[in-house]
Amino acid sequence: MSMLQEFREFAVKGNVIDLAVGVIIGGAFGKIVDSVVKDLIMPLAGLVFGKLDFSNLFIVLGSVPEGTPRTLSALQEAGVPVLAYGSFITVAVNFVILAFIIFVMIKQINRLKRETPPPAPAPEVTPEEVLLLREIRDQLRR
Repeated sequence: MSMLQEFREFAVKGNVIDLAVGVIIGGAFGKIVDSVVKDLIMPLAGLVFGKLDFSNLFIVLGSVPEGTPRTLSALQEAGVPVLAYGSFITVAVNFVILAFIIFVMIKQINRLKRETPPPAPAPEVTPEEVLLLREIRDQLRR
């Protein structure tokens, strides 16, 4: 069997195709969650915590060249080492939301997969001949 033929058999297996579809859908779903966090949740959290913009929370770790604005993007563009913990908070919130949504989806899928247990098998009906043989045996024992 040639290597190309083996690869083709591997690539068209159901599991590989299912995994590829899952990765593609997961990537698209991740973009949706990023948007929900960035455009909906973080502005609301910023409103609650006093107009806080998490993406601009950072600590400067080096010297800042004169004339460089004190914004995260300007400092990063200038090559200044910056600890951008606000970005980390945003990514962490994304993760928690995504993990919760996946948990709920898996829980619902498992609920739908649960089947009612099969009914207990009916007791076997003993054939007439066996019943007669048992009667004869019991009478012979007496």
